[in-house]
Amino acid sequence: MKARRVKGLEPSGSLVDNARRIVATRVDELYSFDPNGNPKELHDMRIAAKRLRYVLELTAPALGDAAAKGASEAKQIQTLLGELHDCDEMLALIAAHTERLRGADAEAALALAPRGATDLPASTARSLPNRLHYRGLESLSAYFRARRELLHRRFIRKWERLERAGFREGLLEVL
Repeated sequence: MKARRVKGLEPSGSLVDNARRIVATRVDELYSFDPNGNPKELHDMRIAAKRLRYVLELTAPALGDAAAKGASEAKQIQTLLGELHDCDEMLALIAAHTERLRGADAEAALALAPRGATDLPASTARSLPNRLHYRGLESLSAYFRARRELLHRRFIRKWERLERAGFREGLLEVL
């Protein structure tokens, strides 16, 4: 995700004035994403939280306690969204690996077919080389789906708390 361009920066202006413009742009960028969005949107939201966090951390000495507190909140958002992203990536890896095993088993089943066969006996399934791996992969997939759901619920609760507390408005107002 490409960062939004910050408008109105003045190279000869004060750090505080320019930092406020950057923070405002990064806050708007963060809030441009749907917290219930798809995995790519949530990943982009994590990147936006990271950008906001870093600018707040760098400018906190000039901007004060509001920037330091905002950086802490942005870090928590970034961390939760990072854990969600890890689950999404793991689920994709598990699915790809499962598909490779299925492909290998399909080839093995074809190799077991008698010459000139027009169908496979059901008993062929007992001879497939990867048949014992699927249960573990399905269990692992179920675990990461459940973990992702719980992390997303936690993220939504965190996001809603920030909304109720006026995080966005408070940060922009103080800065």
